[in-house]
Amino acid sequence: MNFDYTDEQNMLRDSIAKWAAGQYDFDKRREALSHEDAWKTNWAAFAELGLLAAPLPEDFGGLGGGAIDISVVTEEFGKALIVEPYVPTVVLGAGALKYAGNAAQKDEHLTAIASGERVIAFAQAEPKSRWTLHDVATSAKKDGAGWVLNGHKAVVLGAPQADHLLISARTAGAQRDEKGISLFLVPKSANGVSTRDYPTMDGTRAAEVYLENVSVGAANLIGEVDNALSLIERIVDEANAAYCSEAVGCMRMMSDLTREYAKTRKQFGKAIADFQVLQHRMVDMFMATEESYSMALRATIKLGESNEERARAVSAAKVSIGKHSRFVGQAAVQIHGGMGVTDEMRVGHYFKRVTMLDATFGNVDSHLKRYTALSAAA
Repeated sequence: MNFDYTDEQNMLRDSIAKWAAGQYDFDKRREALSHEDAWKTNWAAFAELGLLAAPLPEDFGGLGGGAIDISVVTEEFGKALIVEPYVPTVVLGAGALKYAGNAAQKDEHLTAIASGERVIAFAQAEPKSRWTLHDVATSAKKDGAGWVLNGHKAVVLGAPQADHLLISARTAGAQRDEKGISLFLVPKSANGVSTRDYPTMDGTRAAEVYLENVSVGAANLIGEVDNALSLIERIVDEANAAYCSEAVGCMRMMSDLTREYAKTRKQFGKAIADFQVLQHRMVDMFMATEESYSMALRATIKLGESNEERARAVSAAKVSIGKHSRFVGQAAVQIHGGMGVTDEMRVGHYFKRVTMLDATFGNVDSHLKRYTALSAAA
């Protein structure tokens, strides 16, 4: 099997790296975080670079790429510490539309995503659901040809920037039944939708979403009624694969920054990079990063396999990368000393980001349990 990237994918990587170096360096990123609307300029740049269109079907304004293209983008985003809601919109929102949307929904929304005019947040988690995708208390009751939604969605990543919410709601059954879940794409401006926005620990933004008698039409339903769980599992696995690649980008930067710091920081009259024990630690960081890259690539490739193969590969990657990113982050901060956790040092921000990525859609423990259960059932 050929694991080399295509010329187009290498050009995509280079274009992101050049843009980030000129428009999204660490100082500009910090400045952007202090202005809530700064992301709009960057989002327009993503559209211009073709990043939003890369994985979307050509019939709806996309470039016809796939999961590997997304992994290239998100790894570079990890290096640059991008905080814009790329995965919620392009992987989760566009993914649901791509797999289950009808022609009219695709034409309306995928075209708008590709051009940068549509931003979507995935409102799936609830206050007591943790990472159980089928634990859904939010309800959608039939009302004529449409539906009425009520409920509370928690830690909805990208919701402050979004104009539409992809909402999982129970249309039948009990709270933890696997059957009876449906997906709705709802404008955030709809009557009855309210949000409480806040920053997360890594600089991204999230919101609590409250739904109170939100009326939507039949056209807002994405896919089949009562049978959305398999679709949710698929797009969440694809999001986790993308986040794994992003974590690899963060780990590469933590390793590089630590190595450069160790060359300049002197102790007892010489650079700390000359001490053998720290050389060993930095080699371990490099090896952990390369192993994580392999696991992320394997998970990305397996996205096209059966549901079971895809799920096992993604959970294996989440477990491995979650452990490795914690090690790399801790080692980077330790070698930097107390400065490593200050706001002025880049390495601490990368550590915060990989910590957040580990907890998104399931941490190490939850995916280890999932992998074990899938393997036992195989």
